[in-house]
Amino acid sequence: MRRFLAAVALARLAAVTSVALPVQMLAVRRGWKLAGRLPPWWHRRALAALGVRVHVHGAPDLGRPLLVTPNHASWLDISVIASLMPISFVAKAEVATWPLFGLFAKLQRTVFVDRTRRTATGKAAGELGARLAAGDCMVLFPEGTSSLGDEVLPFRSALLGAARAAIDAGGHAEVRVQPLTVAYTRIGGMPIGRAERPRVGWTGDMELAPHLWGVFTAGGVDVDVVWGEARPFAATTDRKALAAELEGAVRDGLRARLRP
Repeated sequence: MRRFLAAVALARLAAVTSVALPVQMLAVRRGWKLAGRLPPWWHRRALAALGVRVHVHGAPDLGRPLLVTPNHASWLDISVIASLMPISFVAKAEVATWPLFGLFAKLQRTVFVDRTRRTATGKAAGELGARLAAGDCMVLFPEGTSSLGDEVLPFRSALLGAARAAIDAGGHAEVRVQPLTVAYTRIGGMPIGRAERPRVGWTGDMELAPHLWGVFTAGGVDVDVVWGEARPFAATTDRKALAAELEGAVRDGLRARLRP
Protein backbone atom coordinates (compact mmCIF):
# COMPACT_ATOMS: atom_id res chain seq x y z
CA MET A 1 0.00 0.00 0.00
CA ARG A 2 2.78 2.43 0.89
CA ARG A 3 4.44 1.86 -2.48
CA PHE A 4 1.16 2.62 -4.19
CA LEU A 5 0.73 5.82 -2.18
CA ALA A 6 4.33 6.78 -2.97
CA ALA A 7 3.64 6.29 -6.67
CA VAL A 8 0.56 8.50 -6.39
CA ALA A 9 2.63 11.15 -4.57
CA LEU A 10 5.27 11.07 -7.30
CA ALA A 11 2.58 11.46 -9.96
CA ARG A 12 1.07 14.46 -8.15
CA LEU A 13 4.49 16.03 -7.69
CA ALA A 14 5.33 15.52 -11.36
CA ALA A 15 2.03 17.09 -12.43
CA VAL A 16 2.56 20.20 -10.28
CA THR A 17 6.17 20.54 -11.42
CA SER A 18 5.27 20.21 -15.10
CA VAL A 19 2.99 23.24 -14.71
CA ALA A 20 5.22 25.40 -12.52
CA LEU A 21 8.69 24.66 -13.92
CA PRO A 22 8.41 26.29 -17.38
CA VAL A 23 6.55 29.28 -15.96
CA GLN A 24 9.20 29.84 -13.27
CA MET A 25 12.03 29.51 -15.80
CA LEU A 26 10.42 32.22 -17.91
CA ALA A 27 9.66 34.42 -14.88
CA VAL A 28 13.28 34.27 -13.68
CA ARG A 29 14.60 34.99 -17.17
CA ARG A 30 12.28 37.98 -17.62
CA GLY A 31 12.67 39.28 -14.07
CA TRP A 32 8.93 39.09 -13.34
CA LYS A 33 7.65 39.46 -9.76
CA LEU A 34 6.04 36.07 -10.27
CA ALA A 35 9.53 34.57 -9.86
CA GLY A 36 9.26 35.27 -6.13
CA ARG A 37 5.61 34.30 -5.71
CA LEU A 38 5.46 31.03 -7.62
CA PRO A 39 7.95 28.99 -5.51
CA PRO A 40 5.82 29.10 -2.30
CA TRP A 41 2.84 27.87 -4.34
CA TRP A 42 4.90 24.97 -5.71
CA HIS A 43 6.49 24.05 -2.37
CA ARG A 44 3.12 23.93 -0.58
CA ARG A 45 1.74 21.54 -3.16
CA ALA A 46 4.94 19.48 -3.20
CA LEU A 47 4.74 19.08 0.58
CA ALA A 48 1.06 18.14 0.34
CA ALA A 49 1.92 15.49 -2.24
CA LEU A 50 4.61 14.09 0.09
CA GLY A 51 2.26 14.13 3.08
CA VAL A 52 4.35 16.69 4.96
CA ARG A 53 2.32 18.81 7.39
CA VAL A 54 3.89 22.11 8.49
CA HIS A 55 2.88 23.64 11.84
CA VAL A 56 3.99 27.27 12.14
CA HIS A 57 4.64 29.02 15.45
CA GLY A 58 5.32 32.74 15.49
CA ALA A 59 5.83 34.91 12.42
CA PRO A 60 8.64 36.37 10.32
CA ASP A 61 9.94 39.77 11.35
CA LEU A 62 8.41 42.64 9.39
CA GLY A 63 11.67 44.59 9.25
CA ARG A 64 13.82 44.64 6.15
CA PRO A 65 16.47 43.70 5.16
CA LEU A 66 15.83 40.29 6.74
CA LEU A 67 18.26 37.38 6.99
CA VAL A 68 16.86 34.10 8.40
CA THR A 69 19.16 31.60 10.16
CA PRO A 70 17.58 28.14 10.62
CA ASN A 71 19.03 24.80 11.67
CA HIS A 72 19.54 22.33 8.84
CA ALA A 73 18.38 18.72 9.05
CA SER A 74 17.13 17.63 5.64
CA TRP A 75 16.67 18.53 2.01
CA LEU A 76 13.02 18.88 3.07
CA ASP A 77 14.05 22.04 4.96
CA ILE A 78 14.13 23.92 1.66
CA SER A 79 10.51 23.14 0.80
CA VAL A 80 9.34 23.61 4.40
CA ILE A 81 10.90 27.08 4.69
CA ALA A 82 10.14 28.14 1.12
CA SER A 83 6.47 27.24 1.57
CA LEU A 84 6.10 29.93 4.25
CA MET A 85 6.71 33.05 2.15
CA PRO A 86 8.63 34.38 -0.87
CA ILE A 87 12.20 33.65 0.13
CA SER A 88 15.60 32.75 -1.34
CA PHE A 89 18.61 30.87 -0.03
CA VAL A 90 22.36 31.23 0.34
CA ALA A 91 24.01 27.91 -0.55
CA LYS A 92 27.46 26.50 -1.18
CA ALA A 93 28.57 26.57 -4.79
CA GLU A 94 28.48 22.76 -5.17
CA VAL A 95 24.68 22.78 -4.89
CA ALA A 96 24.46 24.48 -8.28
CA THR A 97 25.95 21.35 -9.90
CA TRP A 98 23.62 18.82 -8.24
CA PRO A 99 21.21 17.06 -10.63
CA LEU A 100 17.68 18.47 -10.41
CA PHE A 101 18.30 20.08 -7.01
CA GLY A 102 20.75 22.49 -8.64
CA LEU A 103 18.12 23.54 -11.18
CA PHE A 104 15.51 24.04 -8.48
CA ALA A 105 17.98 26.09 -6.43
CA LYS A 106 18.67 28.37 -9.40
CA LEU A 107 14.94 28.82 -10.02
CA GLN A 108 14.57 29.72 -6.32
CA ARG A 109 17.07 32.52 -7.14
CA THR A 110 19.66 31.11 -4.74
CA VAL A 111 22.90 33.00 -4.09
CA PHE A 112 25.79 30.53 -4.44
CA VAL A 113 28.95 31.03 -2.38
CA ASP A 114 32.30 29.45 -3.22
CA ARG A 115 33.91 29.31 0.22
CA THR A 116 37.29 28.27 -1.21
CA ARG A 117 37.83 31.53 -3.12
CA ARG A 118 37.84 34.92 -1.42
CA THR A 119 37.09 36.80 -4.63
CA ALA A 120 34.04 34.62 -5.26
CA THR A 121 32.88 35.11 -1.67
CA GLY A 122 33.12 38.89 -2.08
CA LYS A 123 31.10 38.74 -5.28
CA ALA A 124 28.43 36.60 -3.58
CA ALA A 125 28.29 39.05 -0.65
CA GLY A 126 27.71 41.87 -3.11
CA GLU A 127 24.89 39.93 -4.75
CA LEU A 128 23.44 39.14 -1.33
CA GLY A 129 23.60 42.82 -0.39
CA ALA A 130 21.80 43.82 -3.57
CA ARG A 131 19.09 41.23 -2.96
CA LEU A 132 18.60 42.36 0.64
CA ALA A 133 18.53 46.00 -0.49
CA ALA A 134 15.79 45.09 -2.96
CA GLY A 135 13.68 43.75 -0.09
CA ASP A 136 14.27 40.04 -0.66
CA CYS A 137 14.18 37.82 2.42
CA MET A 138 17.24 35.54 2.41
CA VAL A 139 17.98 32.28 4.26
CA LEU A 140 21.46 31.28 5.44
CA PHE A 141 22.20 27.94 7.18
CA PRO A 142 24.87 28.91 9.75
CA GLU A 143 25.71 25.30 10.66
CA GLY A 144 27.28 24.93 7.22
CA THR A 145 26.04 21.33 6.95
CA SER A 146 23.05 19.17 7.91
CA SER A 147 22.35 16.85 10.85
CA LEU A 148 19.74 14.21 11.68
CA GLY A 149 17.49 16.89 13.14
CA ASP A 150 17.76 15.97 16.82
CA GLU A 151 20.54 18.45 17.59
CA VAL A 152 21.83 21.86 16.54
CA LEU A 153 25.42 21.98 15.34
CA PRO A 154 27.63 24.99 16.18
CA PHE A 155 26.76 28.09 14.18
CA ARG A 156 29.75 29.24 12.16
CA SER A 157 30.22 32.94 12.75
CA ALA A 158 32.27 33.23 9.56
CA LEU A 159 29.13 32.64 7.52
CA LEU A 160 27.54 35.68 9.15
CA GLY A 161 30.38 37.70 7.64
CA ALA A 162 28.36 37.68 4.45
CA ALA A 163 25.72 39.72 6.27
CA ARG A 164 28.32 42.31 7.27
CA ALA A 165 29.52 42.55 3.69
CA ALA A 166 25.90 42.83 2.60
CA ILE A 167 25.47 45.88 4.83
CA ASP A 168 28.29 47.63 3.00
CA ALA A 169 27.07 46.47 -0.40
CA GLY A 170 23.46 47.42 0.25
CA GLY A 171 24.05 50.71 2.05
CA HIS A 172 21.96 49.75 5.09
CA ALA A 173 22.70 50.64 8.71
CA GLU A 174 21.72 47.15 9.83
CA VAL A 175 20.22 43.83 8.77
CA ARG A 176 17.54 42.06 10.79
CA VAL A 177 18.65 38.50 11.59
CA GLN A 178 15.95 36.07 12.73
CA PRO A 179 16.53 32.55 14.13
CA LEU A 180 14.24 29.82 12.84
CA THR A 181 13.82 26.33 14.28
CA VAL A 182 12.79 23.42 12.04
CA ALA A 183 11.79 20.36 14.08
CA TYR A 184 10.62 17.09 12.54
CA THR A 185 8.37 15.56 15.20
CA ARG A 186 6.26 12.71 13.78
CA ILE A 187 6.25 10.06 11.06
CA GLY A 188 2.96 8.37 10.27
CA GLY A 189 1.45 10.10 13.30
CA MET A 190 3.99 8.60 15.73
CA PRO A 191 6.79 10.51 17.51
CA ILE A 192 10.13 10.16 15.74
CA GLY A 193 12.63 8.10 17.75
CA ARG A 194 16.37 8.12 17.17
CA ALA A 195 16.15 5.00 14.99
CA GLU A 196 13.69 6.79 12.69
CA ARG A 197 15.71 10.01 12.38
CA PRO A 198 17.47 8.93 9.13
CA ARG A 199 14.01 8.77 7.52
CA VAL A 200 13.84 12.58 7.59
CA GLY A 201 17.34 13.79 8.47
CA TRP A 202 19.86 13.70 5.65
CA THR A 203 23.60 14.02 6.13
CA GLY A 204 26.23 14.17 3.42
CA ASP A 205 27.31 10.53 3.76
CA MET A 206 23.82 9.15 3.10
CA GLU A 207 22.67 7.98 -0.33
CA LEU A 208 20.09 10.44 -1.63
CA ALA A 209 17.85 8.11 -3.69
CA PRO A 210 17.01 5.66 -0.84
CA HIS A 211 16.48 8.61 1.48
CA LEU A 212 14.04 10.21 -0.95
CA TRP A 213 12.12 6.95 -1.26
CA GLY A 214 11.99 6.72 2.53
CA VAL A 215 10.24 10.09 2.69
CA PHE A 216 7.80 9.11 -0.04
CA THR A 217 6.85 5.92 1.82
CA ALA A 218 6.87 7.44 5.34
CA GLY A 219 3.10 7.77 5.53
CA GLY A 220 3.18 11.44 6.47
CA VAL A 221 5.65 13.70 8.26
CA ASP A 222 4.86 16.44 10.79
CA VAL A 223 7.28 19.35 11.14
CA ASP A 224 7.14 22.33 13.51
CA VAL A 225 8.56 25.67 12.39
CA VAL A 226 9.29 28.17 15.16
CA TRP A 227 10.12 31.80 14.42
CA GLY A 228 12.39 33.34 17.06
CA GLU A 229 12.97 36.96 17.97
CA ALA A 230 14.90 38.90 15.33
CA ARG A 231 18.20 40.58 16.25
CA PRO A 232 19.82 43.64 14.67
CA PHE A 233 23.12 43.08 12.88
CA ALA A 234 25.14 46.25 12.31
CA ALA A 235 28.66 46.91 11.10
CA THR A 236 29.87 47.02 14.73
CA THR A 237 28.07 43.86 15.84
CA ASP A 238 30.22 41.07 17.28
CA ARG A 239 29.37 38.30 14.86
CA LYS A 240 30.69 35.52 17.15
CA ALA A 241 28.46 36.69 19.99
CA LEU A 242 25.50 37.00 17.64
CA ALA A 243 26.12 33.53 16.17
CA ALA A 244 26.15 32.04 19.68
CA GLU A 245 22.93 33.89 20.55
CA LEU A 246 21.17 32.68 17.40
CA GLU A 247 22.42 29.13 17.95
CA GLY A 248 21.07 29.14 21.50
CA ALA A 249 17.67 30.40 20.38
CA VAL A 250 17.37 27.71 17.71
CA ARG A 251 18.56 24.99 20.09
CA ASP A 252 16.01 26.05 22.72
CA GLY A 253 13.27 25.96 20.09
CA LEU A 254 14.30 22.47 18.96
CA ARG A 255 14.41 21.08 22.49
CA ALA A 256 11.00 22.53 23.26
CA ARG A 257 9.45 20.84 20.21
CA LEU A 258 11.18 17.48 20.53
CA ARG A 259 10.87 17.24 24.34
CA PRO A 260 7.79 19.27 25.30
